[in-house]
Amino acid sequence: MLTTLSRKILMCLTGLFLSFFLLIHFLGNLQLFLPQEQGHLQFNAYSHFLSGNIVIKMVSLVLYISILLHAIDGLVITLKNRKAGGKYQTDGRDRSSKWYSRNMGALGAFILIFLVIHFQNFWYVYKFGSLPLDKSGNKDLYLLVVTVFKEWWYVVIYVFSMVILCYHLIHGVHSAVRTLGLFHPKYVKWFKVAGISYSIIISSGFALMPIYLFYKLN
Repeated sequence: MLTTLSRKILMCLTGLFLSFFLLIHFLGNLQLFLPQEQGHLQFNAYSHFLSGNIVIKMVSLVLYISILLHAIDGLVITLKNRKAGGKYQTDGRDRSSKWYSRNMGALGAFILIFLVIHFQNFWYVYKFGSLPLDKSGNKDLYLLVVTVFKEWWYVVIYVFSMVILCYHLIHGVHSAVRTLGLFHPKYVKWFKVAGISYSIIISSGFALMPIYLFYKLN
C-alpha cells in the first residue's frame, strides 16, 4: 500500500517524465512548420523511424505506463484530499492557492479525455488503420494530420486543451520541485520562472500547429 508521500513522489516522477516526453514530441512536430513538400516527407520519415526503432518502442511502453500511473495516482490523491476536506497538493508556504492548483484533478481529467481522443485520431489510425504511402514508401501520417486539422471544431478543442495543459504544467512542475525537496528560497524564483516558461512555450507551440495548418490549407 502506497503512502500519501509515496503517491506524491510517484506523481512527480511520472509527471516529469511526461513533461520530458512532451518536449521531445514538440521538437519532432516542429517539422509540420516546414514548407509543405519538405515537411510532408520529412515528418513521415520521422514517424516511420519512431515506429520501427526498438529503443523508441521501449520508451513508448514507459510512456503508456506513466500516463496510466499518473492518471490513477492523481485520481486517488484527489479523492483522498476531498474526503479529508483538503485541496489537491496544497502547500502551507503558499499565501493563497491559484484556481488551477485547487482544480488539478479536473484539469487532469480533461487532459486525459483529450489524450484518448488524440490517440484515437492519430496513434490508433497510424498503427491499425489503412493509411496510404507517400513518395518514399512511408505511411502518410502527415496527410492524416492535415486532414484532421482541416476541421475547425477539432482545432478549437485542441487549442483549448493546450490552454488547460499549460495551467496543469505550471502547477505540476512547481509542485514537483517542492515535493522532491528541491525547494530553496534562494532558487525557488528561478525554478518558478523556468517552469512557467517551459509550460507556456510547450503549450503555445502545440496550439500553434493546428492553427497554422488550418489557415495554411483552408
